[in-house]
Amino acid sequence: INSDVLVVHRINECDERKNTIGQNDFFIEANKCADSTIFVSEWLKAIYENLGLKNDNRVIMTGANKKIFNNENRKIWDKKDKLKIVSHHWSGNWNKGFDIYQKLDLLLDNDDWDQKIQFTYIGNLPNKFKFKNSNHILPISGKKLANEIKKNHVYLTGSLNEPSGNHHIEAAQCGMPILYIDSGGTPEYCEGFGLKFNNDNFENILGEIMSENSYYSKKMSSYPHKSEIM
Repeated sequence: INSDVLVVHRINECDERKNTIGQNDFFIEANKCADSTIFVSEWLKAIYENLGLKNDNRVIMTGANKKIFNNENRKIWDKKDKLKIVSHHWSGNWNKGFDIYQKLDLLLDNDDWDQKIQFTYIGNLPNKFKFKNSNHILPISGKKLANEIKKNHVYLTGSLNEPSGNHHIEAAQCGMPILYIDSGGTPEYCEGFGLKFNNDNFENILGEIMSENSYYSKKMSSYPHKSEIM
């Protein structure tokens, strides 16, 4: 209809994230009308380029709204109380990190860990899943969510194959050092602003973030991924 219109196609999803089928093919077909393609991480861009999508591909990192997610009135750990760890997801899909959240919940069976840390999860849960030793808050959003995040000291994400993820970005802008799994595009957003872990070393890294909390808390003020820059 109008051949002068420029079409920019932003892609932030893939089959790898939730083990779906056909999502990647759908986006590749839709991309045929685009003049340029924006991805939310190098990890996601590589997936589509390996499938043959090469169309002026760029990466623009995601950012959250600083009017809502900021470090005003955030709680600083005094090392006298328990270290408070938080995570949040709207989706209750298991790939959102519930292997790790369950592992942390079960660690709290151990009196030594239970005296040191506290875990709060905000959001929906997988069907029939219940925490044993952790706090669960039903989904909230906006400033109410930001204020709840800021009551804690460290943010945890175990989300698998996440192209970018808003959750850890929102937490980082609230001043939370990030404990993040080595998966998907998440390390591109979190490197230098917390500690990376995998299933095998999670408990060791949990201990390390306790000893390094003050260092990473000070670094969070320079976290660069903001909506204005995006």
